[in-house]
Amino acid sequence: MAKVGSILVVCVGNICRSPVGERLLAAALPECKVTSAGIGAVVGAGADETMSEVAAENGLSLDGHVARQFTAEIGAEHELILVMEAGHKREITRRAPQLGGRVMLFDQWMGSKGIADPYREPIEAHRKAFTEISAASEAWVSRLAPKR
Repeated sequence: MAKVGSILVVCVGNICRSPVGERLLAAALPECKVTSAGIGAVVGAGADETMSEVAAENGLSLDGHVARQFTAEIGAEHELILVMEAGHKREITRRAPQLGGRVMLFDQWMGSKGIADPYREPIEAHRKAFTEISAASEAWVSRLAPKR
């Protein structure tokens, strides 16, 4: 796969799944600009408290995250747009058809089933989402990281 210089990670609220995906990819791909947004973002909110707790259990900090709304302009600034569910891909393509070719599922290399939204669910749902995002992130990194 060609070198990718920028990745946008998208979910709905930009407070649970996409901040985790963003931080995991950013840590593993330091030469790549990685940000996140939501198609129905809780604009200005920090990361979800339960997801922050789960991330911390796994050595990942979501401190300082600020949710923002996906726009065609934000999407256009990124070479690759990774979404958590097939519906997110449809929504981005509806809002910004010119970006359709850049949009792929975050779990593309893990079966493309999508990663369920744990928002307002018990902590177990957050742990499951974190585990799935982490595995999918490793699969992307193995394809995008420069071979040493």
